[in-house]
Amino acid sequence: MAREFARHTRVSSQMQKELSLILQREISDPRIGFVTINEVIVTKDLAVAKIYITVLNTDAAGKKASTKALNEMSPLIRHALAKRMRLRHISELRFYYDDSFDTGMRVAELLSEVSDDLKEDKLLE
Repeated sequence: MAREFARHTRVSSQMQKELSLILQREISDPRIGFVTINEVIVTKDLAVAKIYITVLNTDAAGKKASTKALNEMSPLIRHALAKRMRLRHISELRFYYDDSFDTGMRVAELLSEVSDDLKEDKLLE
């Protein structure tokens, strides 16, 4: 009987949950802003985990600084993750900024501007 999800997919899901708890409760670094974990992609051999994050309430420099700080702290975070997950080997953690949230917000702004322009045009007629 085949499994519904591959092992690396299940590990990714569990890793995302545990990492969010670790960042919320155990890591208190002022360089890291309000970080949310959007997605964790683990390679099939579980060697590397790409962690896509979003940093809210900060500018571009703050986002870059938060990502850099997380990558510098990845051994500490990896150690905390190893305590929580029952795996023989824990993946190497690599943090990347996910700009899809920013892109989505920009698209929503543009759509609302177009909608407002259409409403004004109908009122002028």
